[in-house]
Amino acid sequence: MITTRTPSMLQALPAEYRQQLMSVAREVSFPQGTRLFEEGGRADRFWILRTGSIELDMHVPGRKAAVIEMLRPNELVGWSWLFSPHVWHLGAEAVTPVRAYEFDAETVRTMCREDARLGSAVAQWVGEVLAHRLRSARGRLLDLYAPYGAGSLV
Repeated sequence: MITTRTPSMLQALPAEYRQQLMSVAREVSFPQGTRLFEEGGRADRFWILRTGSIELDMHVPGRKAAVIEMLRPNELVGWSWLFSPHVWHLGAEAVTPVRAYEFDAETVRTMCREDARLGSAVAQWVGEVLAHRLRSARGRLLDLYAPYGAGSLV
């Protein structure tokens, strides 16, 4: 599994934009084993982990779901909320008790439409996370199902 971390909101966004986003966040918690979302479900929210761990998984026909990545504190959980058709492309499960900040996707998309600079910064951040998750998914699936593993991902 690829181990490089995605940029946190703290690293990716200027303080002004972090403050704007945090003004609409709400604190939530999930017990171990909670499914946050399933592939194909409506992506209407996202989270920033405060404590705990979440596994992202991908449905593989005829097999057990493949764990793509383990998310840890300060990481973004969910990117599908930003891009139409706003449907989850992966599943997510809390593997430990989790505390997180939860954001309503429509509220954040509206904020991004109303402030183009905020929208650009959020899109850049989420795009970097998306690119990382796609590389991670490719590497993990090759590790699991290719005859010789992932090899070089360059």
